[in-house]
Amino acid sequence: MINADAQLARDQFSLELYKKMEWINPGVKELELYEFRYALDNLYPEEGGWSSVVLNDQKTIENQVSQREFFANIQIRQEAKGKIVLEDQIVQLTRMLMVGLVTGKYGIEWINKWFYFDLRGFFFLVRTMYFTEEVLSHFGGKPYRQFEQKQNRLEMFQGLGYRDFKECNKEVDQAFIDLVMALVAVKGTPILLTLAGPTAAGKTEIVSRLTKAFLQNNQKVTSIEMDNFLLDNDYRDEKGIKTLGKEAYHFDLFLQSMDGILHGKRITIPHYEKSVSSHDETSKLKPGSRSIVIEPADIIFLEGNFPFQI
Repeated sequence: MINADAQLARDQFSLELYKKMEWINPGVKELELYEFRYALDNLYPEEGGWSSVVLNDQKTIENQVSQREFFANIQIRQEAKGKIVLEDQIVQLTRMLMVGLVTGKYGIEWINKWFYFDLRGFFFLVRTMYFTEEVLSHFGGKPYRQFEQKQNRLEMFQGLGYRDFKECNKEVDQAFIDLVMALVAVKGTPILLTLAGPTAAGKTEIVSRLTKAFLQNNQKVTSIEMDNFLLDNDYRDEKGIKTLGKEAYHFDLFLQSMDGILHGKRITIPHYEKSVSSHDETSKLKPGSRSIVIEPADIIFLEGNFPFQI
């Protein structure tokens, strides 16, 4: 789990990259932002984030990818933990080009000249230079024959993607949103809302759309991450707690917090990061640790994969 500032910076970076990448590969326009972010997560530098990526100047990169050694050192089937992963040099190059694109150090024209972005693999490849300036000059600077570039259509084709599902379910989704809005109007606020489902089920997307609807209705929205109430992972292992039932959480504090915010009160909840809670097993704040303050709101979303399990 990363803190709010780091997540904000990460989201801002991905948004800026998303806007610019469609000029590198037009197929990016066929992706929803959240799909783009899912793919980008596989390249995120866990130690230091995007700001830790060191950028070489353009000439250095050009010289590097013009050398046979660059390609000779690439491992075709690099493995990590028994799985085939993206090769280190390709990861490093892709990160550099992405960060350089967002920061403006590398221009779109230069990147397109030297590199090709494989959208399905989500990495940059060195563009093959079939004809040098010398060769083009020798043949008068014009091609012998030209063809309509029909293959460019493949750049836009991603098979059956999220947008297809979104279009198919547009009426159902809107009906669900209307139903929730009507429910809130009847029940009144503050109100706690939560959606249960496994990873990639669409919880984030529907919460985002509901949030937009509530904000347009001049209602204040906040969210609580259920994972923040988890006990230390080491403590759970020591006690033999293998499930995410109430024994895995600061459960009494969780109930108190829900009761407080539903009565319009500001609440202070634990902060869970890297398998460690800010609170001890008695739900008291550990010395030197920090908790999370959540202001009262009309709509409170409870985020988590299994919010109804307890």
